Amino acid sequence: MKKFALLFMLLAGFAVAQAQQAPAAEKQENKGPVMFLATTTVDFGTIEQDSDPYRKLPFENKGDSPLIITNAKGSCGCTVPTWPKEPVMPGAVDTMTIRYDTHRVGAIRKTVTVYTNQGDQPITIQVIGQINAKPAEPEALPEKKQSVLGTKGN
Repeated sequence: MKKFALLFMLLAGFAVAQAQQAPAAEKQENKGPVMFLATTTVDFGTIEQDSDPYRKLPFENKGDSPLIITNAKGSCGCTVPTWPKEPVMPGAVDTMTIRYDTHRVGAIRKTVTVYTNQGDQPITIQVIGQINAKPAEPEALPEKKQSVLGTKGN
């Protein structure tokens, strides 16, 4: 019976110690800047060639110190991110802008890699969508046609 009581006290003591450490662990998670994105995908959807090339991606600093985006790079020259150069304060919401070259026809499957002061690991954003070719435009002037009297048109 003494062994059971001793085991119970040890387990109870361990549980109390863990409960006291849990809030401290939660606070440590938000130490420093924390870039929170509701989504890590920018979806252009299905659009026509030469459509609006810009999409906005809001984010929030859920940390307890200023967030600084030190760099952001597209996986190719057709995907260009723009980000705030000023620090984003704790609790503040800001926006990145992703520009894609919508003159290109076909599937969009690119990435944007974002480097911040929140740690060593960058954040990867997927850029997806489909660009369909523009319908052919009609010619501005009708073709000249031959007639018995000569050329019609101009």
